[in-house]
Amino acid sequence: MWRRAVLEVFPAAGIREPVRASALAGAEERLGRSLPAELKQLLLESDGLLGRTHVDTVWTLDQIVERNLLFWTDESFAQLYMSFDAFLFFGDNGGGDQFAFVQKPERADVFVWEHESDSRRWVARDLQDYLGRSLRTGGDDWYRQW
Repeated sequence: MWRRAVLEVFPAAGIREPVRASALAGAEERLGRSLPAELKQLLLESDGLLGRTHVDTVWTLDQIVERNLLFWTDESFAQLYMSFDAFLFFGDNGGGDQFAFVQKPERADVFVWEHESDSRRWVARDLQDYLGRSLRTGGDDWYRQW
């Protein structure tokens, strides 16, 4: 389902080999929380997605784990930015801005964290909407255009 939906929007998207269910379970254990169901389904079809200009529209499972653990525990981030505990980051724009699900409270919406201003704002109603918006446009700053 996800592969077809992605390729319909952007035929040149970078599709990877899928992850194993056991790898997802291990990732959730390391994170200490569940991944959103839509994200798990996508990862079972492709371990991340490369979008326009080879940006990690969706990170690999390993990147999701490593980057979230960094955001949640790095003391220098805690001194510079508001807490990231409510977020589960899963992709970026290639220039420092990160995309995330809010998990506290859990919701399907996707938000962008803009690193220059530490702002966090809504950009898509769910993962499918996020992929449609980010892959359909011509630039990696698509979320700033509206």
